[in-house]
Amino acid sequence: MAILDMFKKLPSVPYPAPKTGYWLPVTSTLNWCEEARSQSTDYYATPYSAEIVNTLTNLLFIYLAILGVRSCLRNGHDTIFLVTFCGYFLVGSGSFAFHATLKYPMQLVDELSMIYTTCLMFWACFGHGHSRRFQVLLGIALFALAAFITLYYHYLQDPDFHQNAYAILTAIVLIRSMFVMEQALRPSSAKRKRDLADIESKMGKLSHEPTAELQRRDVRDRDILIRMWAMVGYGLFIFLLGFAIWNLDNEFCSTIRSWRHEIGLPWGILLEGHGWWHLMTGTGAYFYITWGVWLRHCLNGKQDEYEMHWPRLITSLPFVERIPRRVQAGNGASKKTI
Repeated sequence: MAILDMFKKLPSVPYPAPKTGYWLPVTSTLNWCEEARSQSTDYYATPYSAEIVNTLTNLLFIYLAILGVRSCLRNGHDTIFLVTFCGYFLVGSGSFAFHATLKYPMQLVDELSMIYTTCLMFWACFGHGHSRRFQVLLGIALFALAAFITLYYHYLQDPDFHQNAYAILTAIVLIRSMFVMEQALRPSSAKRKRDLADIESKMGKLSHEPTAELQRRDVRDRDILIRMWAMVGYGLFIFLLGFAIWNLDNEFCSTIRSWRHEIGLPWGILLEGHGWWHLMTGTGAYFYITWGVWLRHCLNGKQDEYEMHWPRLITSLPFVERIPRRVQAGNGASKKTI
């Protein structure tokens, strides 16, 4: 409450009265805790956006999706991640339209695009390294799963079903990706030792000092693993923190709304829990997809060709970039040795 009293002393303006919305009537099955006391009292800022904060915070999704698409095109990342970033763009633009209009079709675009994007990451995670036939069958199975979730959700119109389906898919992909990462990069793992033994046997015919090269690879991959775990931990923390804030927003909606009116604008915006959910999950999802891009290059044995840049933990975003060829040559990974 001391923080609330501090904000009360700051210059502010009262919340304006709700306006007649351009998109009325509301047809969505959800109405978030922004300013609505009923489904007819949104649109307090503009008649063209029912929930202005929840609408505008989706611009982060759109911005990060564009960054991801440009990075894929510029650096030659696998096509599946280009498609995934396009799906990520659809999530942000769908959520933008949903919160602006509170229309049921836009709600479906928002929520189901989350399922489809996660299915793309599922295919990228479980299909890599398998035969073409397995990848096709997996794609068909995931398409069928996405179609089932779409139809069943449309039939139930129960947000809990969508949230549970999304959480289960995301957890499966996340756990599987972490397992694959450890197997591929941890120097002490059995699979890693077998792979290095195969490399050493091939290198023995081409180089007089294979052991030094293998040691370099161990040091390189151990460093990559540490940075990957930092990336996973930070992204997961941001995601879960956003989820916790959103749940507090749902649980104490009337209290938080009254606090917002007490401190007025613009400070009341800081108490928009669902807006924070957008910002944090958007950031966490970007971290997750970027991690997937980097992990795929490592699984393809391209650690000396690509590098993850993350200049500052809090104030910057990670991105995976192709290393210039002249720098690759200086890493001790010449084509002759490999």
